[in-house]
Amino acid sequence: MKTQYIPNSKGEKISVVLPIRDFEKMMEDLEELEEIKAYDRAKSRKSNPVPFDQAVKEMELLRKDNV
Repeated sequence: MKTQYIPNSKGEKISVVLPIRDFEKMMEDLEELEEIKAYDRAKSRKSNPVPFDQAVKEMELLRKDNV
């Protein structure tokens, strides 16, 4: 990964410039990591699964209440 740093007037690095491909790859990796973390959190909860149809109905009710 080839990066360029942008310094402030004191010479301190405050920003970075990198190729768009590298940025897009980093964003994909970050999204995947967030999904893994959400999965791990869900698996660690000690709760009973909710049937899909029931979950959809509950989400629809919540959505109607928030409108």
